[in-house]
Amino acid sequence: MKALRRILDRQAKLFEKGGKLEKLYPLWEAQDTFLFTPGKVTRGASHVRDAVDLKRIMIVVVFALLPAVAMAMYNTGLEAHRAIAAGATPLADWQTAAMQALGLAFDPHSLLACVVHGALYYLPVLLVTFAVGGLAEAVFAMVRKHDINEGFLVTGMLFPLVLPATVPLWQVALGILFGVVIGKEVFGGTGMNILNPALTARAFLFFAYPGQISGDSVWTAAMTSADGYSGATALANGAAGGQAAILGTAQGITWWDAFLGFIPGSMGETSTLACLIGALVLLVTQVGSWRIMAGAATGTVLTSLLLNAIGSETNLLLNVPFYWHMVLGGWAFGIVFMATDPVSGAQSNTGRLIYGFGIGVMAIFIRVLNPAFPEGVMLAILFMNVFAAFIDHFVVQANIRRRKARYAV
Repeated sequence: MKALRRILDRQAKLFEKGGKLEKLYPLWEAQDTFLFTPGKVTRGASHVRDAVDLKRIMIVVVFALLPAVAMAMYNTGLEAHRAIAAGATPLADWQTAAMQALGLAFDPHSLLACVVHGALYYLPVLLVTFAVGGLAEAVFAMVRKHDINEGFLVTGMLFPLVLPATVPLWQVALGILFGVVIGKEVFGGTGMNILNPALTARAFLFFAYPGQISGDSVWTAAMTSADGYSGATALANGAAGGQAAILGTAQGITWWDAFLGFIPGSMGETSTLACLIGALVLLVTQVGSWRIMAGAATGTVLTSLLLNAIGSETNLLLNVPFYWHMVLGGWAFGIVFMATDPVSGAQSNTGRLIYGFGIGVMAIFIRVLNPAFPEGVMLAILFMNVFAAFIDHFVVQANIRRRKARYAV
């Protein structure tokens, strides 16, 4: 490591101020700080020093996402093999060749075969996300002459997990470019954005290309051609057919299937169990806010109970209990990984409870009362992102008024 450090130090002068490659300094700094701890220290007045920095926070979130990533690959491969067993063909010839080269059959009972086949769906989406999104980050860093920070690391991990397995790669590139540029860089970059970049990218694709992203035509596995295998998610069936469909009875899905993640849907959102493991990591490390998660869960439960009490014979979604809402769609993934974004969410403790509660309430209202959007968590989080600063403002003002009254100022 010392030899590598010496080599990097000798090359550093080319990228520092006055060097021939000065304009490429953000790229140099990014790889240098990835390999080694930054050597710069504060030289001015005293600062509060903490072992927690942006890089460590981002790495913790990535570790928390690993169970969802593993489940994304396994369940995607499982769904693909089930489709093949039903008479469909693999997504592409190169996937078939890759499976045959590894000596793996399209067997839904083989853990290894399912994971490998699922990885053939997931990894191309991940690579395109990091290639296109990372390039956009680097370009803005060089133009603005600031360091490339680690904010995109989490965005790049989140975005593929909220996409269906068969999303066209050109849409992946377009979506992440929109999320990075419009969702973050136009506001000033990491730490300045008011919207979650990964959700902004997902929302763009949701409205621009709904046929490939959501609804009753999401391809859970098979070919990208018109004769490909198509399957609707449980939420989409619920929006179309009512309570029986959304509870999975029409598809033979049990609550435990939905909780464990053995259902069609976006690659990383299907397993509530994987999301709960990630939530535990975030809570133990105090990277994620328990107040936001608790507020969202409370809002979901109370809203569901209210709608259940009202009931309806024409809109049977009003009768769906809260414990089904929590295991379907992207509820768990959105609440654990998207709503707890420390930049776009509320900052005050009271504000986080209100912010989370609003997400839980709106998510259920959108799901139940607007059949055009069977998944309401994404839109609920983005809506509350916009109001997070207002919530904090009123919380702070309320604290100021209480202090003035206490001290008779």
